[in-house]
Amino acid sequence: MRRIVVDTDTGIDDAHTLLYLAGRPDAEIVAITSVYGNCAEEDATRNIGYVARLLGLDAPVARGAAEPLRGPAHIAGHVHGKDGLGDLGLDRPLPPVAAESGPELLTRLANERPGELDLLALGPLTNLALALRQDPELFTKYRSVVLMGGSGPYAPPGTLLMIDANINNDPEAARAVFAAPRRELVMVGVNVTAGTILDEQAIAALRASAAPAARFATDILAAYLDFYQNEWGRRIIPLHDPLAAGVLLDPTFATAWTDGPVNVRGDGFLYRARLMRTHDGLPPAFPYEPAPATRVITAVDTRRFVADFVEVLTK
Repeated sequence: MRRIVVDTDTGIDDAHTLLYLAGRPDAEIVAITSVYGNCAEEDATRNIGYVARLLGLDAPVARGAAEPLRGPAHIAGHVHGKDGLGDLGLDRPLPPVAAESGPELLTRLANERPGELDLLALGPLTNLALALRQDPELFTKYRSVVLMGGSGPYAPPGTLLMIDANINNDPEAARAVFAAPRRELVMVGVNVTAGTILDEQAIAALRASAAPAARFATDILAAYLDFYQNEWGRRIIPLHDPLAAGVLLDPTFATAWTDGPVNVRGDGFLYRARLMRTHDGLPPAFPYEPAPATRVITAVDTRRFVADFVEVLTK
């Protein structure tokens, strides 16, 4: 059983992740913290409340960061809809929230239950960085920290990757996370999530199901499909955040990984978190900052994970 604290900028794939976690018998959602990213922080909190009510989930909710450590927030309304759940006009009142902030909740739970909890970060890493300011040893007190973000090792020459949005939204916070001491830090980046596709057949299976989770999962898909059809010419989506949850619960979904230092680097336009290795395992051709080893996922069994995701939501 994995007892999981979820930090989320609750957009469409974050909602799918909560549905997936709630449907897995080996997962317990212990608490949820909100952060800006796919939508504004208030919308992220409202969406947590909506999904929790749908699932009958009784876990404390704490409101987190509304903007990065520096600079303005970049909100992905063009991807997830302005409200984060596809702008369907859902009734989304604010749920009851804890008196403490998201970073305070992350810190308190880790110190009250050291070694018992896993932290799953699905959005910009601002809450985690703020929590590290309160407790620099925070990650040593979580059983594991698994994050959806990063771009893996340097790609083969001529290869382009999807934007590393969670890192790009707050590179300063990401630097603090990858530099912190930890028990286990796992990076599930766009190098593997972009190819983990919920295709037409899988979407049809969700639509055909009478299960409430599957119905909701397909109801909110339109905005996401509208965005990704411009990438591939097909109405399909990548399972970014759900894959990170899958790897946390079942590490055998990952078929290859490398342990090594991760740096956050910018190219003048965007920031990415990179394993400081080339695609063939060599160090990069420039100096880089030393950092504790992060487990960087480099390949996954996409067929098996997508099948599991669909099975869990259609139960």
